[in-house]
Amino acid sequence: MAILHNLLGIDAPLSLIHYFMKKIIWIVSIVTSLTACGNNNQETNQAAPQENTSDMGTANEHQYTPAMVTNKTDLICGMPTTAGISDTAHYKGDAYGFCSAECKAEFQIDPSKYITKK
Repeated sequence: MAILHNLLGIDAPLSLIHYFMKKIIWIVSIVTSLTACGNNNQETNQAAPQENTSDMGTANEHQYTPAMVTNKTDLICGMPTTAGISDTAHYKGDAYGFCSAECKAEFQIDPSKYITKK
């Protein structure tokens, strides 16, 4: 610290210099910590949503209309697709609309069973 004392031309006692150096280091560490915490929250909030990648494919990110799906009624419960499509599944190149995620899940267990009923 004697070198710092000579370089800066400070005529204060070394204990006073040590006191201020500790305060500066403390302030810098607090500001750095707060800044780092703030940036971490922003990165977490901006994370990209994950897509569902099942073998049969899904289309939750699009709003499907009855004209866009192969079936005119929900293959599981029989509800008309004109009443609303809340979920879809793709199977062998065709899009199928369902009234609920539960009906879609039932379809995905054995799609060929329900396709032959259509």
